[in-house]
Amino acid sequence: MICAGSLSRPALRRQLRQARRNLSATEQKNAARALYRQLAQHPLFRRARSIALYLPSDGEIDPRPLLEEAWQRGKRVYLPLLRRWPATHMVFQQIKPGEALQRNRFRIPEPAPRTARQRRCWSLDLILLPLVGFDEFGGRLGMGGGFYDRSLECLTRRQDWRTPVLLGLAHECQKVDRLLLGPLDVPLAACVTDRRWYQASAAAQ
Repeated sequence: MICAGSLSRPALRRQLRQARRNLSATEQKNAARALYRQLAQHPLFRRARSIALYLPSDGEIDPRPLLEEAWQRGKRVYLPLLRRWPATHMVFQQIKPGEALQRNRFRIPEPAPRTARQRRCWSLDLILLPLVGFDEFGGRLGMGGGFYDRSLECLTRRQDWRTPVLLGLAHECQKVDRLLLGPLDVPLAACVTDRRWYQASAAAQ
């Protein structure tokens, strides 16, 4: 496990991103299957009617088997969509099977903007987030752009925040000892890896 306190945030990001990039194609495929087994039958996934997740890039653990499972169970599935303005914000937009995608400015596939299909984060049941690093206490280290934190910041102002449940998805090699949360960082209910759950709050029970 990496000691986060011994590195600057940029250095920590570089080290963790390299660790997940170093995984072979076979290791990535096995990790995706193991992640699916961890989540597909869990009550949080089974009960959720609307789920947001992501398409993997830069060595991120692959949640696409869960996306396919969600469609098969008749759930509404959403992907993050970067806004053109303000350029530092994103929304969640529903995607349907067979829908064509386009690459955003970071070369990540996303749906073409359709306002009628977009939803505020608080209207979703479950959000599966990508990350660079995580700890056992709900801490999440992202890529540094702050897109998720800005999109989810409204949740922290709610007095009775129950949904959406925020679950980070990661490879086991992305775990660190402790991350210091900044004032804009939104904590996770839990992080799920290819090996186990790291529950951080009662929201993930």
